[in-house]
Amino acid sequence: MSSHATGTATQRIFIDKQSPKAYHALVQTSEAVRATAADARLDRTVVELINLRVSQINGCAYCLNVHTRAALRAGETAQRLGVLAAWRDTELFTPAERAALALAEATTEPVDATAQETAWAGARDVLTDDQISAVIWVAITINAFNRVSIMSKHPVRTES
Repeated sequence: MSSHATGTATQRIFIDKQSPKAYHALVQTSEAVRATAADARLDRTVVELINLRVSQINGCAYCLNVHTRAALRAGETAQRLGVLAAWRDTELFTPAERAALALAEATTEPVDATAQETAWAGARDVLTDDQISAVIWVAITINAFNRVSIMSKHPVRTES
């Protein structure tokens, strides 16, 4: 048992700081995935939409904060970000974006086999094999970062 076991149940450590080698490996994976997405010609805004949608599903406030800013820097609009959680109920997203979002959701919640098959079929219609692979890797990677931030309780600080 660690020397910190006597604290309250709500005390957390930042696992990225506690285990920097493991975190660095995750960062390197993220960099490789970013390059894979770029090589597949997956637009940066699509990558950020995936990061945001997965973070919404997982309830990761820290990642939502980081990737909202990144999406805006990449040229995403406040309107589309505002309705992202209900992307199926609007025509603001292209068929390729919709396919990427469905595939990212199926990757995040893989227990729904029907949603997986539907997502794959939709992705096959509008995305290349390289793009499908990149979308899945982006979703896998942001899921991992979500868990690091959620379990560490990384704070969202007020912007100045």
